[in-house]
Amino acid sequence: MHRPRATFRLDALASGHPTGILDAAEQAERRGMDRLMVSETAYDPFLQLARAADRTSTIELATGVAVAFARTPMTLAYQAWGLHAASGGRAVIGLGSQVKPHIEKRFGMPWDRPAARMREYVHAVRAIWHSWQTGERLRFRGDFYAHTLMTPVFSPDPVPTGVPRILLAGVGPLMTRTAGAVADGFLSHPFTSVAYLTGQVLPGLTEARARAEADGAAWTARPFEIAGSVLTATGRTEEELRANLAGVRERLAFYASTPAYRPVLAQHGWEDLQEELHRLSVRGRWQEMAELIDDEVFDTFAVAGPVEDVAREIHRRYAGLVTRLSVSLPDGADPALGLDVLDAVRALD
Repeated sequence: MHRPRATFRLDALASGHPTGILDAAEQAERRGMDRLMVSETAYDPFLQLARAADRTSTIELATGVAVAFARTPMTLAYQAWGLHAASGGRAVIGLGSQVKPHIEKRFGMPWDRPAARMREYVHAVRAIWHSWQTGERLRFRGDFYAHTLMTPVFSPDPVPTGVPRILLAGVGPLMTRTAGAVADGFLSHPFTSVAYLTGQVLPGLTEARARAEADGAAWTARPFEIAGSVLTATGRTEEELRANLAGVRERLAFYASTPAYRPVLAQHGWEDLQEELHRLSVRGRWQEMAELIDDEVFDTFAVAGPVEDVAREIHRRYAGLVTRLSVSLPDGADPALGLDVLDAVRALD
């Protein structure tokens, strides 16, 4: 895998709330962002991005991320293909596994061997798309999924620009390697330090991608993306900055309390912090959790300050490590601040 170039592609993040998605999409395209990314929380990102497709013409439209295991590969394939066709080939499909309680208790879907399941999931989606794009018979059988029936009435028209790219999100080593092995790119979690990225994530990605390239996997003809998302507290006034600092500190406490993110803290020897935050989260003591995020932890995982200052720090930390960049703001922050930061990053290139 080639070392990423220093210049970033810039991705705008949007919440996907129905009342704001159109404005977010129009602003991102008008300000020259390369991609609009919508996560799956309270609203379906495919639906909101399809709406955005009608109000934009050039910006790529990405799920960042959609919950893969909440859907079968066939369901995901149809949603993604519909967005791709509606946007004139601008869809990029970011997928994540979520965690076991949400998959089993919220979505009522099976959970086992998530990395192996995700690997097969991506292969299944690509097999379905290949059938639609070429008209060849669908013949996919794996350990988790089987898709062997596709009649003409249920097969969408081919898309002239080709099939969408698939990006995978991950934190742990198994899912990270899965992304390198089968995906077109990797979506780094906002709760990722530079040390964890360079020490744990990139080596696994590089090795797995190299194997896929050596095997001649068809998707490796496209460059591999590494997308970084940086937790950022900024503001145009001191009051706005203080509020966003508090918001990022609360977000860090939430992430750090999650057992799935323990390896990231372990990279820095902060396992005790994770255990304490988890105990407090079980009791709902959120204010106390935020108070445990000291300046050292904050500065390891986030950047803060005026727009130009945070842009310089983001550029310093991530140039040469990632190919794409987005800014993750705390809840309630003005989304335009993220675009301001990305504009300032672009000016540094």
